[in-house]
Amino acid sequence: MRAKITYIVTAAVLVFYFVLVGSRGLMLIRHGTPLTVAFGVAVLVLPVIGVWFLWKNTQFVRRANALAAELDAEGGLPVDDLARTPSGRIDRDAADAVFARRREETEDAPDDWRAWFRLAVAYQDARDTPRARKAMQRAIALHRSSLTGV
Repeated sequence: MRAKITYIVTAAVLVFYFVLVGSRGLMLIRHGTPLTVAFGVAVLVLPVIGVWFLWKNTQFVRRANALAAELDAEGGLPVDDLARTPSGRIDRDAADAVFARRREETEDAPDDWRAWFRLAVAYQDARDTPRARKAMQRAIALHRSSLTGV
């Protein structure tokens, strides 16, 4: 729940920032000189990119959470029983051992979204966020294709 609140607060701050930057861009355009119009248009591009990025991230999080809920309902959600350091971080050796097992499961069933989901969790536990995100995107794509039958 704490992560959800943090995400909502961060998104709200970003939207406020986008509105603020967008209003400054419009002010520059209204000034009317060629230079301020050019700067105004350039400034307006930033909130557009930001809104697109925020939208794509929100979609990703919603889809990943939906997969987690479905996997949890099936009883297939990975259990977080990894050893931790005194500071609370996941022990690297424990994460690597689970990762190796999850990688093998995914290699054995490359078209199973559940295996890719669990691999994404293992990547995240091993602190490899870019690969965790790619594995989760693969799980989402496989889940969508299983629903449509493609």
